[in-house]
Amino acid sequence: MTRTTPPRPVDVEAVFPELAAHRRTATRLHPRPGVPKAEESSVAGPLLWPADEPWPVCTAVHPKDIGHRLADVRERRRILAGARGRDVTEEERRVLDGMTRGPHAPRVGESDPLPLLAVAQLWTRDVPDLAAPEGCDLLQVFWCPFEVHGPDRTIDVILRWRRSADVGAVLADQPEPPVAGREECVPTSCVLHPEQVVEHEYLGLLDEDLRERIADWEEGLLDDDDDDDEDGDGDDDGCDAGGGPAPASYATYEEYAAAMAAARAAEPDEVDYMSDLSIAPGWKAGGFASWHLTDPAPVDCPRCGAPMPPLLTVATVECDGASRSWLPVEDREDDRAAIDPVGVYLGRGLMRVHTCPADPDVPHRLSFQ
Repeated sequence: MTRTTPPRPVDVEAVFPELAAHRRTATRLHPRPGVPKAEESSVAGPLLWPADEPWPVCTAVHPKDIGHRLADVRERRRILAGARGRDVTEEERRVLDGMTRGPHAPRVGESDPLPLLAVAQLWTRDVPDLAAPEGCDLLQVFWCPFEVHGPDRTIDVILRWRRSADVGAVLADQPEPPVAGREECVPTSCVLHPEQVVEHEYLGLLDEDLRERIADWEEGLLDDDDDDDEDGDGDDDGCDAGGGPAPASYATYEEYAAAMAAARAAEPDEVDYMSDLSIAPGWKAGGFASWHLTDPAPVDCPRCGAPMPPLLTVATVECDGASRSWLPVEDREDDRAAIDPVGVYLGRGLMRVHTCPADPDVPHRLSFQ
C-alpha cells in the first residue's frame, strides 16, 4: 500500500512568497513492518551485499557482551503487536518476563570485532532526494548497537555507497551482532513506501523579520479561533503562539511532548508553521533539519566549510499530537502503525546523518534532537 501525505492545511508560500527561497524537497520513507527483499529499499532488511566482500564490523574497544538478544527484541515486539487491543496472556507475560538484558555473549571481548547491524538500504530509483555520489545508485547504512563511541559516547554510523550493477553473488547468510546495548538500537524489519514532499526551512533559521510576521500571522489565526469559539470561556491551555506549550515550563521533553499532544488534540483545526507547514516528521531522506529541542547548530563541512544538509533522518515517530496533519491518508482510520513503526529511539527521538554535497569523501556527521 502506498502512503500519501495530505496537502498542507495552508499554502504557506501564498501567504509568505519569500518562503519559496527556503523550499526543499524530502522523501518520506514511511517504513512499515514487513518482509523486504535484498533487491528492495528497506529498513533492517536483507542487503544487496556482495558475497566476496567483508561485512562491516565495529573495532572500537567497549563492552560487547552484555545487552539484549536480537531474537528477544524481535519476539517481544511481535508479541506486543499481537496483543494490541487486548490484555497480554499469562503465557505471553511469562515469555516477556524471560527476555532480560544480561551477559548473553560471554565469549565476545571488548576488543573483538563486532558485526554491525544492517539499518537501511535505499535505492536512488525509490528515493529521489538521496544525494548519491556520481555513479552510485545504492546506499547501505549500518550502526553499532552500542552507544559508547567517541567523546560524546554516541552511536557509530557507517555508510556504504555502491553501484548495484557491480554486485555479483549476494551474501546469503548476513551477520548480526549477538546482542544490542539497548532494545531501541534494533530496528524492526520494514518495507518502505517512499513519497516526495515539499518542506520549508526551520523557523529559527529564517530572517528575523519573516519570523516575526509568521508569529503575527499565527497569532491572528488563534484570535480567529477564539472569536469562533462558541463557549468563549477564554481558558489558557498553556500553548504558545506556535501551537505548543512552552518547553521551558516542563521538566523533561517527554512531559512537553505529552502536553503538546493533548493541546493539539483539543484544537484539531489549529495550524502553525513549525508543526504543519515546514518540516515533515519521521524517517526521510533529504529535506531540512528541525532544531525543536535546541538552538540551531551549524553542521558544516570541515574541509570546504559548506553546510552539510541531512542525508538521512532516523526518527521514532511518523506523527505525534503536534504533527498529526502529516499523518498519511491511508493511516487515518488506524494510526498505530505510524506512531512507532521501527522501534528505534536515538538521542531524544531523532538522529540525522549529514553529508557534504560537494565532496562525498568527507566523513559524515551526526546531529541529534
